[in-house]
Amino acid sequence: MHLPAYGSADPARTYYVYNGAWAFLSALAFTLSMVYYVRDAGLDPLQMVLVGTTLELACFLFEVPTGIVADIYSRRLSIIIGFALIGAGLLLQGLVPAFLAILAAQVLWGVGYTFTSGADQAWITDEVGTDRAAKVFVRSQQISLAAKIAGTVTAGALGLVSLPLPMALSGGGMLLLALALAVFMREDNFHRTPRAERSMAETFKDGLAVARRRPVVRTLVLISLISGLSSEAFDRLWSVKILHFSFPAVFGTSDPAFWFTVLALVGTLLALVTSVVLNRLSPERLSATHPNGVLAVLSLVELSAVTAFALLDHLWLALAAMWVRTIAGTLAWPIESAWLNRHVDSRSRATVISMVSQANAIGQVVGGPPLGAIGRTSLRAALTASGLILTPIPLLYLRLRAPSLSGTKSSVGAD
Repeated sequence: MHLPAYGSADPARTYYVYNGAWAFLSALAFTLSMVYYVRDAGLDPLQMVLVGTTLELACFLFEVPTGIVADIYSRRLSIIIGFALIGAGLLLQGLVPAFLAILAAQVLWGVGYTFTSGADQAWITDEVGTDRAAKVFVRSQQISLAAKIAGTVTAGALGLVSLPLPMALSGGGMLLLALALAVFMREDNFHRTPRAERSMAETFKDGLAVARRRPVVRTLVLISLISGLSSEAFDRLWSVKILHFSFPAVFGTSDPAFWFTVLALVGTLLALVTSVVLNRLSPERLSATHPNGVLAVLSLVELSAVTAFALLDHLWLALAAMWVRTIAGTLAWPIESAWLNRHVDSRSRATVISMVSQANAIGQVVGGPPLGAIGRTSLRAALTASGLILTPIPLLYLRLRAPSLSGTKSSVGAD
């Protein structure tokens, strides 16, 4: 089925708007979601873990199939379906504070996310070209960070009225975003695979061949896997460590919900300021055609920050380390995304990007439970292990050498 666009908007502007809307709405939904799970839904620690596991399994199972759909039929249609499913999942989660409903919501939201993952990057790269994509990714990241700040503040304000309110509003907003994209989003440079040539198996094989043949793609898949092995435990356990500290009273309250909103705001604001400053001072580094050096440095900074967070016993020093990790990851994402897209053909672009995301999901599913088990005995050991797992990543980036000038054309196909 082909979904026609009744309006027509500049692709880069469309990408900025919907990424800003996505950042705002996701911050609205997730800033206080953990508090909602405990206070309104009454989830115990085991149920909290199962919620996260369900989400990751949904992403793992559907990441590549939905990427293939985007490559065969339409990236635009895939994105619209994705936001509709995400909106339905968030509405269900916000309106029904029960464990089984929340599990079902994770499946909807996880499958919806896989429809957008890979498809959005593939769509904008096709529409603006690989040369312009790097700048678009950086600019989009900055807009998303600003929108995330607004969403976090709004979630904190609405959460004082009702914890499920921001989540339900976010779900409704996602459905409206899907409708708006159906009207205004255009897709001029994607050519649907002819019916006689449509084969999900062949598209998957093409994507797998690209991932195996091209060193940049192969290495980024491995890096994504290693990142996943580390990130699941850190993302679940950093809040546990922070809650061990005593928060100072501000405006008459030391409620963790208030402080977690503040911490999210500070981290996002620091990442936004750093991105804007670096883009002004050294834009060529953020849009380099072979940015292995800058990515190696950023990954080393992230490794050091995670390890420091694990070892530090002072609240503000630990928070500083966590914010440094956030900044490094925020700066690396658009650079790595543009680099990956330059080394993938349009025919299998969404599939390959989905493979990179699936590698991360595999890492989270495999790495999370063992590190979580370690965390039951020693939180510091689990967090330290999360940092040490990242050790190979800077070396993997440095191993990737820039292609020779004489073989630029051939290097794209076999570099």
